[in-house]
Amino acid sequence: MQETRGTAILRGDPKKAVVKLSVPMMLAMLVQTVYNLVDGVWVAGLGPQALAAVGLFFPVFMIVLSLAMGVGVGASAVVAKKVGERDKEGADAAATTAVFLALAIGTVTTFVSLSTVGPLLKTTNASPEVLGLSLDYAKVLLLSLTPLMFNNATNGVLRGEGNATKAMYAMTVGSLLNVVLDPIFIYSLGMGVKGAAYATVISILVSTAMISYWFFVKRDTYVNVNFKRFRLPAEVLRDILKVGIPASLAQISMFVATFVLNAFAVKAGGDEGVAVFSSAWRIVSFGTVPMQGIAMAVTSVVGTAYGERNVKKMKEAYLFSVKLGFLLGVLVTVCIAIFSPFIAKLFTYSKSGASIHADLVKALRILSLFLPGVPFGMFTSSMFQGIGQGGKSLAITLLRTVVMQVVFSWIFVSVLGAGLVGVWWGIVVGNVSSAVISFNWGRYTLDFFHA
Repeated sequence: MQETRGTAILRGDPKKAVVKLSVPMMLAMLVQTVYNLVDGVWVAGLGPQALAAVGLFFPVFMIVLSLAMGVGVGASAVVAKKVGERDKEGADAAATTAVFLALAIGTVTTFVSLSTVGPLLKTTNASPEVLGLSLDYAKVLLLSLTPLMFNNATNGVLRGEGNATKAMYAMTVGSLLNVVLDPIFIYSLGMGVKGAAYATVISILVSTAMISYWFFVKRDTYVNVNFKRFRLPAEVLRDILKVGIPASLAQISMFVATFVLNAFAVKAGGDEGVAVFSSAWRIVSFGTVPMQGIAMAVTSVVGTAYGERNVKKMKEAYLFSVKLGFLLGVLVTVCIAIFSPFIAKLFTYSKSGASIHADLVKALRILSLFLPGVPFGMFTSSMFQGIGQGGKSLAITLLRTVVMQVVFSWIFVSVLGAGLVGVWWGIVVGNVSSAVISFNWGRYTLDFFHA
């Protein structure tokens, strides 16, 4: 199979390619984010402590998952580059290597994380009740690491070959199933927070079965994943890790930052503070869904143009995506600002949850202001991944999360004594500052880039 609809899109007009590849990923991530919101709504019915417990573990789980996300990003960039070079054998090698890495990392991290999650959660100084609930949730969900990492890596491969539709199907089916299973496990079976974790694990396994069927049974993808006589190719491994390791570290830094911001929220507002933060962050993250879909497309489209040695296409894809993302960010910010009282009600409908409604509305209105600046950093990072400069992609993310958001939040909370509101303003100010630096760096790089 030398050409598919996906590879034809990648090799065509870069603006059209960004749109055509973004839409399926936007839809998939929209459904996935709706699931995250619905999951939060169901858990909210158990009270603020249960909501805080899930929010407390979320950044820890995502730190582990970041390893697989990095493999997926690395595979996407390398496969896309091979598509641009019309190197089918190289694309197959990259896909197989990515899947091998995901399975190996998943196996190791399952054992490591199960033994370390308890001590790590205790460092947040959350109440014993919240800690106990969080550990119940964590110990179930961590058992799904290997299939979840496999899913992320293979989705990266699919994006790299321009097959965003299949990636959308796998993500969407799993998310919708989770939405259906949540109330059954949480309330009908009386399993509480632990039930939410079981519902997620089952949904992940269903997505794994779908992807495995496409790659190993039906075999209707552009790339072939084949472990027969497989030998780990040093050059392909290096290319994947060159992008994948910085991408993993970038993801880890984002969730470490979220973990630290959780601690700031606990310091400023106690258990209710972290409940407000985790709920608001779920909702505001919903606004980044279209941007995340575009970012995935940027890596693949720029990566293919890089393989073709076409700098003009690289610039067109990057600048077009930033403009599109900015407009979407403004639109979502306005919507959140207008409807925040109604949205907050979804997370505060229980009698005990009503006490955080006002704080949640305020958090939503402030945090949503960071959305228009997101694409300037996010898409610059994706562009750097596409051209194989993973170190610069990592630097962009570190600048936004650790250097800017965490530092500014610390200043507002600990130095200026702004309380819980200081966490929100620190995130906004930090993101705007990093957006200006990141975008100028990206434009400068492409202006003087020699493919």
